[in-house]
Amino acid sequence: MIFRILKQVVISIGVTLVVATVLVFTQNAKEMSGEGGLEFARLLERDVSAPAPLQSVPMRDGYRLQVRTYGGADNVPLLVLVHGSAWHGLQFDSLASNLADKADVIVPDLRGHGTAPGRRGDIDYIGQLEDDLADIITAMAKPDQPVIMAGHSSGGGLVIRFAGGEHGAMLGGAVLLAPFLHHRAPTMREDAGGWNEVLMRRIIGLSILNTFQITAFNHLPIIQFNMPKTVLEGPLGDTATTAYSYRLNTSFAPRGNYLEDVAALPKFVLLAGGADEAFVSSQYAPTMGAVTDKGRFDMILGASHLDIVDDPRTLGIMEGFLDEF
Repeated sequence: MIFRILKQVVISIGVTLVVATVLVFTQNAKEMSGEGGLEFARLLERDVSAPAPLQSVPMRDGYRLQVRTYGGADNVPLLVLVHGSAWHGLQFDSLASNLADKADVIVPDLRGHGTAPGRRGDIDYIGQLEDDLADIITAMAKPDQPVIMAGHSSGGGLVIRFAGGEHGAMLGGAVLLAPFLHHRAPTMREDAGGWNEVLMRRIIGLSILNTFQITAFNHLPIIQFNMPKTVLEGPLGDTATTAYSYRLNTSFAPRGNYLEDVAALPKFVLLAGGADEAFVSSQYAPTMGAVTDKGRFDMILGASHLDIVDDPRTLGIMEGFLDEF
């Protein structure tokens, strides 16, 4: 009897693993059109002719993460700015410069992203982005200095994930700029407004395999970004990241039960554009407010998903928030 039950269990597991493997390898990345996504071409219009120089900060595995620093005033908090999907820290060059008298500003190029030659194209394990951010704080925060983390889009999702993870106690506050919550959250538009294409069949297969601790295929791409050809063919085209592996994409977003990560946030302010093409801005307050009373939600009327970073109203709100620390 026991043998028969064990046999059925083994067969069931075997069939599940075979199905999962078939799902993984019967869907592949394809060429994106470069049309209909977010207006990333606007990033090329920004003046980044003289950005803060790149510096390297050693991580726990010896990898030297590239960061830019701004500011240096006394008695101010540390502010870590986390960029969104596909781009890098230069997204924040103007904002960071304008906040330099309010905080010691650190802007990393997360692994798999950046403008430095020879940057690593992926991460090694799920959760490594959180470890890297913790290592930055450990290396650069002054004794007893309050730590604020801010992120845009997927970067905001990473801030939420960080708050709900093992390093969350490091944070004293957070700023969320149109953050990604979850693909099933009420804030989500289909394909983020045409910005990405998700290989859902492959994600399902890899999720099943990871349930059985099979991680050998986590390097495979599971999401592609519809980056405009004008960007890819421009002077910063080779700094764009056009696809994420399973482990990178998983690490760059709140966990499956995203509201648990939201509930772990410290005091925060969330800013979303009234003209956001990727997310439904009006749904942030009711969705997140159901699990936390630590947040303030501000609608930036007329601002698009990308424009919110450099909107003067964003700068003013962030300055006021930083003054509270």
